[in-house]
Amino acid sequence: MTGKTNETIYNRIAMLRVERGVSRRQLADALGVHYQTIGYLERGEYSPSLFLALRIAEYFGVAVEVVFSTSPFPRLGDSEQSA
Repeated sequence: MTGKTNETIYNRIAMLRVERGVSRRQLADALGVHYQTIGYLERGEYSPSLFLALRIAEYFGVAVEVVFSTSPFPRLGDSEQSA
């Protein structure tokens, strides 16, 4: 499949929200977007503008690469399977 590019943007918005106890509506209000936009972003149905991606990272106090990636994030626990 040469010539075809995958423009999927993966994100950890839902994980960061849950980790910090922030609802979709709270995040949306803080960013000035509709709460449904947060759901679309989390499900990968919508890719944010660079401005919005940077604002989301800033809201959570992390680098943009912590929130967004062009390749899937490893599942939590995949590298910690020692018991």
